[in-house]
Amino acid sequence: MKKIGFLAVFLIAAVMAAEAQVLLGLPYEEEHVKRDAPMPYQYLREADVMWSKTIWRRIELTEKLNHILYFPVKKKANWMSLIDVFLYGIHKGGLTPYDESGDDEFGIILTEEEVHTRMGAKSVVSMIETPDGMSEVTIDEPYKSWEVKAYLVKELWFFDKQRSVLEVRIIGICPILQYYRPDDVDQETPLYKKTFWIYYPEARDILASQAAYNPENDLKSITFDDIFQKRFFSSYIYKESTPYNRLLQEYTTGLDLLLEAESIKETIFNFEQDLWEY
Repeated sequence: MKKIGFLAVFLIAAVMAAEAQVLLGLPYEEEHVKRDAPMPYQYLREADVMWSKTIWRRIELTEKLNHILYFPVKKKANWMSLIDVFLYGIHKGGLTPYDESGDDEFGIILTEEEVHTRMGAKSVVSMIETPDGMSEVTIDEPYKSWEVKAYLVKELWFFDKQRSVLEVRIIGICPILQYYRPDDVDQETPLYKKTFWIYYPEARDILASQAAYNPENDLKSITFDDIFQKRFFSSYIYKESTPYNRLLQEYTTGLDLLLEAESIKETIFNFEQDLWEY
């Protein structure tokens, strides 16, 4: 009888441990994040678009509001950072990476190996001592996804006269990698480079299926698609569509650059306001 009782207790403990492992330490099953398709866009006809403007934004991940896109630095349970979601989608074949050069027209497709190279992965040849003397070995250094410290966002603002609304559609997102020169031992002067572009409409499915980490409340998580569709991020304009096709920093600096960015934003806002009569 004692053996039977001990076996029963052992089985109950094993079942409870298995349930605890499946629930990842939670006393309930997570259901608040629905793993379904993203909210579809409103139908839009070309004839209904009476005005449009393409602008480019920069999202700095050092800003507190944007930490939700940066953390966790390494994959943790069901949480991933935005760059890890992109890399996971590229690895599984659901996302197509595009070359970062050119005019962001998504014309040149990159391979996964090319993406890793742009992210900083490389092979280093080193000399090691062996019983037969010095020998060359090749060491593969993987990329570090946490070195992505910013994103570029290309978006289109337009006015739909059929519904009388001013809307914005994100076209693409480009991760920006922070790195240092080999001779910058103290890492005092960070450098930045574009890695690859992701066509946002193609990425919405995977972004809508992945919950973003909320450092303030584990229960109230949202998807990455929600973050971009609801504009839960901080950014500034660094380029607009003009005949000159120039960056703002090419003709203004410092405070004037910020004022120019605000002027572009105010122009878009005033366009909608001027259509109404009060």
